[in-house]
Amino acid sequence: MAKDIDWGSLGFSYMQTDYRYVSNYKDGKWDDGVLTEDSNVVINESAGVLQYAQTCFEGLKAYRTIDNKVVCFRPDMNAKRMADSAKRLEMAVFPEDRFVDAVVKVVKANLDYVPPYGSGATLYLRPYMFGSNAVIGVKPATEFQFRIFATPVGPYFKGGVKPITLRVPDFDRAAPRGTGHVKAGLNYAMSLHAIVDAHNQGYSENMYLDSATRTKVEETGGANIIFVTKDNTVVTPKSSTILPSITRRSLMYVAEKYLGLKAEEREVYIDEIKDFKECALCGTAAVLSPVGKIVDHDKTYCLPSGMEKSGEITQKLYDTLTGIQMGRLDAPEGWIKVIA
Repeated sequence: MAKDIDWGSLGFSYMQTDYRYVSNYKDGKWDDGVLTEDSNVVINESAGVLQYAQTCFEGLKAYRTIDNKVVCFRPDMNAKRMADSAKRLEMAVFPEDRFVDAVVKVVKANLDYVPPYGSGATLYLRPYMFGSNAVIGVKPATEFQFRIFATPVGPYFKGGVKPITLRVPDFDRAAPRGTGHVKAGLNYAMSLHAIVDAHNQGYSENMYLDSATRTKVEETGGANIIFVTKDNTVVTPKSSTILPSITRRSLMYVAEKYLGLKAEEREVYIDEIKDFKECALCGTAAVLSPVGKIVDHDKTYCLPSGMEKSGEITQKLYDTLTGIQMGRLDAPEGWIKVIA
């Protein structure tokens, strides 16, 4: 029975649900894992995650489709990306098939928290892993805990689909040959001061440039970026320090295969922004959020799509991807994981 929640007024914030999944890695192997009602994590004061930020995470959603099925979107891709993150951070890899199975278990155990179709809300899932045993010298942990919790959420940006303003900050997001391409907690810790500073100055997000030359667009603190050229080519920045967004990769496929548009992943220079007609942020949390303005210190780029609504191509991409996710359009094979 659905919980008595005002789904339409939910923000993007934590609400405790009934069950979460926990599995521990010790003596070279993962245990069987369990669902638990205990939302507290108990670890040693010298745990690797507390001392050296040895942790990574994922984000995905469960939601109801138009025919009232409860589904997830491409959870196998989250499983693979988390495996890549774990390898880079010298952590034990949680098996990809078990990751997907744990997602299913958590959603089924919290079905009453899956918002109704059309509410605009979803059940957000947060898989994460951390070094759990005591470490005092600078070295990887030898024991790890993998967990997934679920929380119902509303839109990531409070304004909904109204275009947002980005700024180019004086901060860097990721170093060349660093960890920008994996979903490490430390990447987000580094971005916190920059996002608070951006919000204090009236901007929604930071648009980071490559730290080597500061001439090329990379991504924002919480999402990948796409642009649309005046001839309707969908362009996304290419860089070895960008997190490979599952939503972004799906949108590029949709642009080509569903909308018949040209889609390019290439280096995008900051001085090219004046030539684009649309811009948007994409990611699991944001899905696709239009950008109306980008401020680079003394330069302001106003996208022709304006500050009132999404651009034409951005809207088509959003409508098509959410149509696939919500069951209104046929999905490519393997994209939709039916849970209930």
